Amino acid sequence: MSTDTDWMIQGRCRDLPPQIFFPSDGIGVEAARQHCAECPVKAPCLEYALVHHIEHGVWGDTSERERRRIGRRRYALRQAVTVKP
Repeated sequence: MSTDTDWMIQGRCRDLPPQIFFPSDGIGVEAARQHCAECPVKAPCLEYALVHHIEHGVWGDTSERERRRIGRRRYALRQAVTVKP
């Protein structure tokens, strides 16, 4: 499990108020995602949130719901690989 956070200094969010990325509604999520859309570290940001099971906020251009969905898919894939006939 990687805990490397060097990528964070390249994020478009680094100079923005954190509350932008922890909205209370869907409109706020879309606003946060606009900042993430062209971010050069979107992929490592998303991976960090998934690995660390971060449940709140917008990370790597994904909402909380989207990350839960990705997590469930990954879990199902791991289970399918480890189950032997």
